[in-house]
Amino acid sequence: MGDFYQNGIVTTLHNLVRRPVEDLEAELMTFRKSRPMSLVLPSLYSELEGPALKNIVHELTKVPYLDEIIIGLDRANEEQYRHALEYFSELPQNFKVLWNDGPRLRAIDQKLREKNLAPTEMGKGRNVWYCFGYVLASGVSESVALHDCDILTYSRDLVARLIYPVANPGFNYMFCKGYYARVADGKMNGRVSRLLVTPLIRALKKVCGPSDFLDYLDSYRYPLAGEFSFRTDVINDLRIPSDWGLEIGVLSEMKRNYATNRLCQVDIADVYDHKHQELSPEDASQGLSKMSVDIAKALFRKLATNGEIFSSEKFRTIKATYFRIALDFVETYQNDAIINGLVFDRHKEEKAVELFAQNVMSAGAYFLENPMDTPFIPSWNRVTSAIPDIKEQLLEAVDLDNKEYRP
Repeated sequence: MGDFYQNGIVTTLHNLVRRPVEDLEAELMTFRKSRPMSLVLPSLYSELEGPALKNIVHELTKVPYLDEIIIGLDRANEEQYRHALEYFSELPQNFKVLWNDGPRLRAIDQKLREKNLAPTEMGKGRNVWYCFGYVLASGVSESVALHDCDILTYSRDLVARLIYPVANPGFNYMFCKGYYARVADGKMNGRVSRLLVTPLIRALKKVCGPSDFLDYLDSYRYPLAGEFSFRTDVINDLRIPSDWGLEIGVLSEMKRNYATNRLCQVDIADVYDHKHQELSPEDASQGLSKMSVDIAKALFRKLATNGEIFSSEKFRTIKATYFRIALDFVETYQNDAIINGLVFDRHKEEKAVELFAQNVMSAGAYFLENPMDTPFIPSWNRVTSAIPDIKEQLLEAVDLDNKEYRP
């Protein structure tokens, strides 16, 4: 049973009574008449070989209100793309699979690259960006949800609760972030959110002073959740990072473009587990190590755009403040784990904090050494200004791929 407390400046929609998913779906079917709905699924081909996606597809076959499902497929050759089309053919909804590594979408990417408009990094951000472009090009939906394809505990009420706030015509929300408790296999997960993001935000508040932006970020219960929904109009002006800073980047853009009373977060799952990233302390280009650097860079960049001035000395102070706050959080989470009968490895938790502290400094050094860094993918408004028929090209390329290779 969730509480009903409203923390911070972003509305929280709780799961208070375990409302049957059938009731939600019945309402969503009525909302569909005025606000058609789509679902975006960014996926690696390897996820088709894992256990999570099979269950996700099975659950989605029972979802009646979605008008379109858009799957962005990365790291797939032709044979694998053909298999993906067959794999998703179980879906009764209209679906399209974007073959991001195929010749047609590569050709579009090259056109954008020639004008310095293409995503510069492979990864989820790039995949999501092209999926968003297709959402705009197809013009099918007015409300869109997005979630990952590695959720091991998936059930269809997750997407129902996720899209409901932006699909309900009686609500004025433009964006909704999902949240949940990352507890599975008798232990707490979500180390980057627990031990990096929240302590770092608190440290930045202490070092940099009062900040509406930091208060805003601190209002989200799980800022790194990969699940969010929005009205389709949001996409046009959205600039997102192509690296692991995607989730923080999206939240930053929402704050930039909308008043906070148009934003909300919703409880979407009692239990949530997905594919876990390794800490990778020996390789800063992999796993949670890279993720922590990218997230810290995203925070520093956003604060700089708000007028914050950074220096080496300031980053050392931020690191020291973060380290102390994060260690205090370790004790807090240990006590929380104990009262709930969960396993808690304090040594591993503090090792993670030590790595994250180093990466806060690394991110700060990178920020100072690369003042002209432009990590954001251009908005689709800018892209269509430069290439007016780009959406039509994207729509045609995806449709031709799906027709040519579908069994």
